[in-house]
Formats: sequence, C-alpha cells, structure tokens
Amino acid sequence: MLSQVLLVSAPGKVILHGEHSVVHGKVALAVALNLRTFLRLQPHNSGKVSLRLPNIGIQQTWDVARLQLLDTSFLEQGDLTEQVEKLKEVAGFSKDSTNHDCLAVPAFLYLYLTICRSQRWTEENLELINKWAFQGERVIHGNPSGVDNAVSTWGGALRYQQGKISPLKRLPTLKILLVNTKVPRSTKALVASVRNRMLKFPEIIAPLLASMDAISLECERVLGEMAAAPALEHYLVLEELIDMNQHHLNALGVGHASLDQLCQVTTAHGLHSKLTGAGGGGCGITLLRPDLERPEVEDTKQALTSCGFDCWETSIGAPGVFVHMAASLDASVQQALGI
Repeated sequence: MLSQVLLVSAPGKVILHGEHSVVHGKVALAVALNLRTFLRLQPHNSGKVSLRLPNIGIQQTWDVARLQLLDTSFLEQGDLTEQVEKLKEVAGFSKDSTNHDCLAVPAFLYLYLTICRSQRWTEENLELINKWAFQGERVIHGNPSGVDNAVSTWGGALRYQQGKISPLKRLPTLKILLVNTKVPRSTKALVASVRNRMLKFPEIIAPLLASMDAISLECERVLGEMAAAPALEHYLVLEELIDMNQHHLNALGVGHASLDQLCQVTTAHGLHSKLTGAGGGGCGITLLRPDLERPEVEDTKQALTSCGFDCWETSIGAPGVFVHMAASLDASVQQALGI
C-alpha cells in the first residue's frame, strides 16, 4: 500500500571552498545539489528489518528479536573505533575489511539500535535529524567537521566555522558539473595526512590555510553580490578562486592524478575545476558560466566521460530533507524505489 510507504530525500552536497582548512577552524562554504538520495521506509509484519542500498550493492536483513536481545551498552561506552568494530561483528563483517562502502551498514546499525533504544525519533525535527546524521558521519569518517550532514539536512548553502553554522541568505543560481573520478579514498586518512603536514611544516601550511580561509570569505562576498545583480565578471572571479583553491589543495597533498586530469580536460574546454571534499580522488566540480553554448557543455561532458569519469550536470542551492508523496516523483525515481 502506498499509504504505508514513507518517502524521504536529502540533497547531495559539495564544498565550494574550505576543504581541509575547515578542520583547522577556517571558513567552509557548502552547498546542496539538485541531486538527491531517496529513502524508502516501509513497515513489515515479518519480524525482520532489511537494509537495501542498490547503488553500492548492499542488501542485508536481521531479525528484530535478535537485535533487541543485543547488549547495546557498548554504544554508550568506549570510543567510536571500538563501537564500530562491535557493529561490524553484528553486521557479519571481518574486522580487517577495507571496503569503505560496507561502513554504511555499521552506520545504519548504529542509528537503528540507538534510535530504537532511545525512543525519541521525530522526522519533523531538523535538529534531531542533523544530530543523528552527524553520528552516522562519525561512524564512517571518524572525526567529521559536520558540514556534510548540516547542508544535507537544511539544504541551500551554509557557512561553517568551528561548529557554528549560518545559512547564506541569498544565493545565485549556479550551474556546475559534478564529476566522479571513481578513485576511492579515505577521508579519515587524508585529514590525518594534512594534520601531519601541518605539524611538520607549520610555517608553510598555516599561511596556506589562512589563504584558503580568505578564498572562502571572498567567495561568500561574491555570491552575495551575484544574488542581487549577477554579472559575467562575477563568474570570472569565481573561476580565479577555483583555480587558486585547487593549487592550495594540491600543496596540502590531497590532490590526485585523476583530479589533475579532470582539471586539464575542462581547462582545454575553457572551464575551471577543483576537487570537492577530501580529495585524493573522489569528486570534483566544474563551474558552468551562463554564456556557454549547449554544444560546449556537451563536448566537455563527453570528454570527461571518455576519461572513465561519471558526470552530472546540476545546480546548487537545493532544499534539504524532504518528505515526498509517491505520486509527485518522476517515473524513473518511482521505478528505482520499487513503487
């Protein structure tokens, strides 16, 4: 019955500026994308709870009675690493598993066991959603900044610094390419490598982080101007900021040959790109100026696809967590969700 199905979605996100420097107290600008992840919740009488993540090939089922009998006191004791190892045991994973996709399962179990035990779940409460999303981030990334969960919860664009989140009240319509290099990487390891480089070369890395902070602030100022009266000159400034930030991130040691290739391809088409997120592979973004002709965009996308990358054309500033009526979804989304 469709009436028994709850459909929830949250936007993807990218960091415009502030990767890694945000971990060291600097400003980061994060924006929600009009690319969404959908969650289908449906009650069953089978006495089982199932998790299905088709995009990463995960499907597992547990007996609810068995989960209820678990001693979950470990969720309140010890450090997060110990908790994740015990959750891996519950999930049936080996302790030495290196598949980062599989961390989604301990993250789900952590949230499921903790929320069911506390009996405090409220979908309408964005603060609570953000809190639990942050806990899921901790399971996967160890010591996250809080940017990812915040922008996916509230949507739009956020300014984040030292735990303080403030929305950007005015945001222009910006189109971008989101490009997945398909190179796996560990956010935790990359954050640790930047920290180690900071300890080794403090007089070199500290000015880099300060400069990245200034780039974020300048971008925030330009976006504010563009919301009132956008001009092509604003896009040229944004492109310069993208180039400078990418060079800074390379200097921090979080670049990758695949990201260099991405930048080279888009530069050959007159566009500007940078990594987004942890780096070391992963994803990059490319700014699309409004003066671009459609064939130019399509040629760029084709060139990136020819490199083996996945490429999506989207825009920034999407709404946050959202509850959907099934009938309001595109047919392709309904088909993917099995409704």
